[in-house]
Amino acid sequence: MNSGSSNLRRSDGQAAVEFAIILPILVLLVLGIGQFGVAFHNYLAITDAARVGARAAAVKRTSSPCTAATTAIQNTVSTTQWGEISGRITCTAGANVGDPVTITIKYPYEIGLPGVSASGDLTANAQERME
Repeated sequence: MNSGSSNLRRSDGQAAVEFAIILPILVLLVLGIGQFGVAFHNYLAITDAARVGARAAAVKRTSSPCTAATTAIQNTVSTTQWGEISGRITCTAGANVGDPVTITIKYPYEIGLPGVSASGDLTANAQERME
């Protein structure tokens, strides 16, 4: 038979208790990495879209280079991203060769974890010169 003092030294459930303490932290860490990864992916997508739009506006010989930029941006991003940015694209273009074309895209983001939340706009800018 075991004495009372030896029962205090047993560690049968120690690993389970440690795992129960660490598990919420690990879950928050993994979810945080996932949400930041999605936000970073969206940032890369709108940065590329802004560059493509600025290039399209710079090389298109149309009466409205911003229309060409918007079409190029729409063809570059996903349908979901287009729904978010379609009204958040700013285009300024000059009329002469060498004038700058600037595209700015704002994409809303929201990161929500228990105890931590952040939201705002991811902003991408691109500038080219009219050709």
